[in-house]
Amino acid sequence: MGYQHLIIFGVICITTWFLGIYLLPRLLLSVYKRAILVKGFGDGPIPVNTLYTEPQAFFADPLSLPATAPKVATTGVNHDTLYVAGWLDLSKGPLVLHVPDFSDRYYSVQFTDPSKNINFAYVGTRATGTKAGDHVITGPNWKGTVPKGMTQISSPINSVMVFGRVLVYSETDLGTAYDLAKQMQLTALGN
Repeated sequence: MGYQHLIIFGVICITTWFLGIYLLPRLLLSVYKRAILVKGFGDGPIPVNTLYTEPQAFFADPLSLPATAPKVATTGVNHDTLYVAGWLDLSKGPLVLHVPDFSDRYYSVQFTDPSKNINFAYVGTRATGTKAGDHVITGPNWKGTVPKGMTQISSPINSVMVFGRVLVYSETDLGTAYDLAKQMQLTALGN
């Protein structure tokens, strides 16, 4: 009789561990998706297949945000990184990510499979260099040819979370970094 409680306790612990390991990341990513697509980061909802750049005002003074700014807009006091975010739906076809020439400035664009919370590709200083370029982001069922001069990023699923970072050297550099971040654009392949 005494072992039954221990067995029940063990089953509860294993079940809790399983739920925490496998379901919590998916739950957190669905919250993040909702934050991006429904709430936005201060300027309203962010449409699917677009990139949103953190406003200069939020970056310049993250501790004195307007009362109307949502909590998700507060990125903390990280004062050297400007953020770009977006959510992609590749079910209607590939998208092209254009990045400008960053002139040796550090930047990174990370592509994440939200169903498994796995980063499957990067574009940026360490992965592709700082020169301007176009990258075709394709879903798992796409059967086409990549246009000349573009590189392909193959996504394992049609739903992709994109998170970019651009280095800001100083307060006086914020405008330059912001202009570069705004030049990162998504368009449908063929447009």
